[in-house]
Amino acid sequence: MLLPRLEFNINNYMLPCMNKKFFGVDCPGCGIQRSISLILQGDFSGAFYMYPAIYSLILLFGFIGVNHFYKIKYANKIIISLLVINFVLVFTNYINKFI
Repeated sequence: MLLPRLEFNINNYMLPCMNKKFFGVDCPGCGIQRSISLILQGDFSGAFYMYPAIYSLILLFGFIGVNHFYKIKYANKIIISLLVINFVLVFTNYINKFI
């Protein structure tokens, strides 16, 4: 049986960075869409090199989701710690882009 091959390429649907488009400078979130695309393609190290905070962001949002359904004892402290880690990673990556 011959069925047409359906392909979905997420790269065709990525949003442009408005900060880069209007000001010519990357924003702190530049690279996150490409990083997610690389994860979906199975290139986990490439995703990390594209946007180093991707795995800590996944951990943060995953923890928030789990905490929504199952109340965890020290959730606020854990979430704050994960937010600080993400803040440091995002802005270290952002500054590193300019060096």
